[in-house]
Amino acid sequence: MSAGLLAPRLFGRRVPLPLVAWLTLVWVTLWGELSAGNVLGGLATALVVTWLLPLPVLDPGIRVRPLPLARFLLWFGWDMLLSTVRVVAWVVRPGDPPTQLVLVRLRTSSESMTVMIMVALSTMPGSLVVEAYMDRRELMLHVLGLAGEGVPDAVRRDLAGLESRIVAAFGTRADLEELR
Repeated sequence: MSAGLLAPRLFGRRVPLPLVAWLTLVWVTLWGELSAGNVLGGLATALVVTWLLPLPVLDPGIRVRPLPLARFLLWFGWDMLLSTVRVVAWVVRPGDPPTQLVLVRLRTSSESMTVMIMVALSTMPGSLVVEAYMDRRELMLHVLGLAGEGVPDAVRRDLAGLESRIVAAFGTRADLEELR
């Protein structure tokens, strides 16, 4: 759909129809009765509010690509399963599980992509974002249940893959170019 259909001009200003519909629905809900008068009153109020108080156009910097999204979700589900099994295995063993702090550098400079990476890492059993150094594009991760000397390199490799999949599924063209 074109922007003109979703936000026609009214006396020279754009009025976003989805926002008008939402505000009308809120108005009718607040009045507690579905009537022609409440709907018309809500519509009039929504039109006046959106015309007098226009919102700036914001771009969150997120694009959804279905095929890379499906690939990310499948990979993420598999990672969730493996990390859950790994954490459970360490929980049922006697003694303390191995833990490490690993500093990882991100390749993306997009705040939206960084937040999505941090959410994905924090939902994964056995990993937690301890600190985000946005100015240096680095994350400090707490990793549970991985033992050995090669853990930091393995964590960095895994994070680079996660970052690539997230940017491929949700990134803008500039985000994609940045990873090349």
